[in-house]
Amino acid sequence: MCARTPLKILLVEDSQQVAETIFDYFEGDGHHLDYAANGTLGLQLALQYDYDCIILDVMLPGVDGIEICSKLRESGVATPIIMLTARDTQQDMLQGLNGGADDYIIKPFDLSLLEARIHAVVRRVRGDGFKKIINVGSLQIDLQQRLVTRNESVLRLNPSCYKILLLLAQQSPKPVSRESLEVALWQDEVPDQDLLRRHMYQLRKIIDKAFDAEMLVTVPKFGYKLVSDENT
Repeated sequence: MCARTPLKILLVEDSQQVAETIFDYFEGDGHHLDYAANGTLGLQLALQYDYDCIILDVMLPGVDGIEICSKLRESGVATPIIMLTARDTQQDMLQGLNGGADDYIIKPFDLSLLEARIHAVVRRVRGDGFKKIINVGSLQIDLQQRLVTRNESVLRLNPSCYKILLLLAQQSPKPVSRESLEVALWQDEVPDQDLLRRHMYQLRKIIDKAFDAEMLVTVPKFGYKLVSDENT
């Protein structure tokens, strides 16, 4: 394989033999892989961590690949997704692509082809000038370092607040519904208590309290949005 920038990849595949083959190939080239053998864990990891690409089998125990893909896109996760499947009908392919997948590979496949497809979708999503930085006004999120600053002051967030802020920043200035934020945090196991409200209160104290302009805005009867503090 030619030398490339190492990628962080999530592999969601219930076949241990297929998973081991993919691991051996990609880790040998310096890439870092996380692994889930079922859809439930795969969805949890995809929502909890940042990846350069997700390799997602269609037929999975727990939650199937099509549903995982749809839930990730509904939650604002834009990570490139390549779906793997033994089903090669046009209808199956269209279902995967319409669900938000970036590419679709039929089993059995050549590993060098999978590698080429991964780099292609990563380039397409990133663009040549991609930087792992999100800016909203004076607030900046460095995705690679998981570092959040506002007016160059470092803001320390717990994992839940970071995940909320990242989703809001990715959608800014559009509002994000409470339901989407809850799915991003807890998937299908939303707690009975209104823990989201507590997280939003904590996040607002961290990113707004020490500054003149408010960036975290409540959208009544819907959710929240992150707005720029410039020209306010």
